[in-house]
Amino acid sequence: MSLRRVVVTGIGAVTPLGLTLEESWQNALKGQNGIAPITRFPTAGFDVTFAGEVKGFQADQYIHKKEQKKMDLFIQYSIAATKMALEHANLQITPENAENGGVFIGSGMGGLPTIEEEYKKLVEKGPSRISPFFIPAVITNLASGQVSILFGLKGPSYSITSACATGAHSVGEAYNYIRHGTCDFMLAGGSESTVCPMAIGGFAAMRALSTRNDNPSKASRPFDKDRDGFVLAEGAAVLVLESLEHAQKRGARILCEVSGYGATSDAYHMTNPAPMGEGGQRAMKMALKDGKTSPEEIQYINAHGTSTPVGDELETQGIKSVFGDHAKKLWVSSTKSMMGHGLGAAGAIESAFCVMSIVDQKVPPTINLENPSEACDLDYVPVEARSGNIQKVLNNSFGFGGTNACLLFSKL
Repeated sequence: MSLRRVVVTGIGAVTPLGLTLEESWQNALKGQNGIAPITRFPTAGFDVTFAGEVKGFQADQYIHKKEQKKMDLFIQYSIAATKMALEHANLQITPENAENGGVFIGSGMGGLPTIEEEYKKLVEKGPSRISPFFIPAVITNLASGQVSILFGLKGPSYSITSACATGAHSVGEAYNYIRHGTCDFMLAGGSESTVCPMAIGGFAAMRALSTRNDNPSKASRPFDKDRDGFVLAEGAAVLVLESLEHAQKRGARILCEVSGYGATSDAYHMTNPAPMGEGGQRAMKMALKDGKTSPEEIQYINAHGTSTPVGDELETQGIKSVFGDHAKKLWVSSTKSMMGHGLGAAGAIESAFCVMSIVDQKVPPTINLENPSEACDLDYVPVEARSGNIQKVLNNSFGFGGTNACLLFSKL
């Protein structure tokens, strides 16, 4: 059986740059910054006091009031992004097509804020005060599960959890389900809501976060000589993927094609990437091979680019190894410079931006790149967005545990 072609027909997003895809994308193109002091909890005594928070989210627009108490914020973000994605795709879920569509919405850490809240109840008031909704509110697969229930999708529904590569793996595996004929369409993405004391304190304890508390808007600075760690963020993005035939049959607007996917493991270290970004190299090569695409055909890479001293340098080395002389001609940018690192949501949000770069023929910038590191010597689209002939784009997502995902998007 020949493999089916897979296209993107809709996107929904909730990010530190906006409450919709369009708002987030336009603010990214403007180089706006979504990083600011934390408002979610008091930060006295914390080494890090800022993050990329979603601002002004109103769950009432998407979820009935009585249902909200059954869901951690990451599930609420998932539902909001899904509703917007389905509307964007003009796709209706009906009894006739429900069994042919599924949901892969992953989360890196699940409902950590709710775990904190319920543990406080346990300690202060005893086990009888734990909410009966505690467990379904926090487990990661309920992002997909609640979406499946709410919208009536009866195909495969589960959560992929692969740290910072979660969102990209979710899109990649949904792509596989469609092209192999298991489903006609899928909702795929990632969601995260861990701007909370345990996450900020935990990542700070392992020296992973920037400590630029005096100037948060300048804290996320991928590829810059003065970078000192990533900025924790939150949000969600969901993509509607369909077989080309299914999309054409219903007259859908096609945004782009998903044409390649690579997934590898470093098998090296718990948190540090392999030397020369070797695992990421193999993921990029795998995506290119899967898409029958030569390195010279790529115009833009949305980099993992977290703003860590080690990670940015190794990703740069990996890109140079894979692309050779063409690496100097690539546009490479990190939108984490504006939003921070959304963990399990990052790969999905960045996939959404890759799609939009093809739709609008524009590439978002890497802001705060004022003093490029000597070891980071590619064209990172500093400060300002660019317009160009964008036909093929790669999205890199790498995570703790040495997990790597790379997606190839192409203009149809």
